[in-house]
Amino acid sequence: MELATHPVSRRSDVYYWRLIATAASFTLFGLGGLSLRLVVFPLLSCLPGDAVRHRQRARYTVSRLFWLFIRFMTRTGVLSYELHGAERLGRPGQMIIANHPSLIDVVFLIGLMRDTNCVVKQSLWQNPFTRSPVRATQYISNDGSVDMLDNAAGALKEGQTLIIFPEGTRTRPGHAPAFHRGAAAIALRGAKILTPVVITVNPTSLTKAEPWYRIPKQRMHFSFRVGADIDPQTFAVLGPPPKASRLLNDFVHDYFIKELAIDERSET
Repeated sequence: MELATHPVSRRSDVYYWRLIATAASFTLFGLGGLSLRLVVFPLLSCLPGDAVRHRQRARYTVSRLFWLFIRFMTRTGVLSYELHGAERLGRPGQMIIANHPSLIDVVFLIGLMRDTNCVVKQSLWQNPFTRSPVRATQYISNDGSVDMLDNAAGALKEGQTLIIFPEGTRTRPGHAPAFHRGAAAIALRGAKILTPVVITVNPTSLTKAEPWYRIPKQRMHFSFRVGADIDPQTFAVLGPPPKASRLLNDFVHDYFIKELAIDERSET
């Protein structure tokens, strides 16, 4: 387990200081995206290597910058975090599924792994701050098409690690996560192993339709708990693909509901 226990001044627990630090964090995030587009990736494209090597460099760069972003938010007192089992992430052919309580869940996960793929929402391909990174890294657009499922399964078969949020969007506060079957279908088509990551944020913040400046009264604390691996093939033999996808989706959904309920009881 890794626990972020870096000392911060008393001032970092003051609301207005955290508000300023949050604004600075997202300003840096936006500027970093533009720098990647205008400077970093054009320079990286000049380096020798094939398409795979260029993709690896882009993913490594994004991963390091994402982790620096998390460390900046930690050092300035915006958030704290703890990691359980993160050393088991990033294996070849591994599909990582996670619930999605906050805007920066994916930033954490990509920051933890130096070469990973991710299914991201389609709007990121048009956003001027994010479109260059998602294209250079060859992340997969969640456009709801059959091609998306084939591309994701193909990446897993190639030995890539893939992150996917089965909800497709952030969880509504106070509601249980609702999983779509697409993630289960991808796992059955291409994943060697399926690994759940349970994410909790206390107090909740950066949720869906919530502006960044609506920060909680206390510093956010993120917890990432990596669960036991699941073999998708144990479900593939239970019936035709539609039935197998439904059974696998129900299994992982029940797993997350139970694990989140345990976390909620431990916080009360």
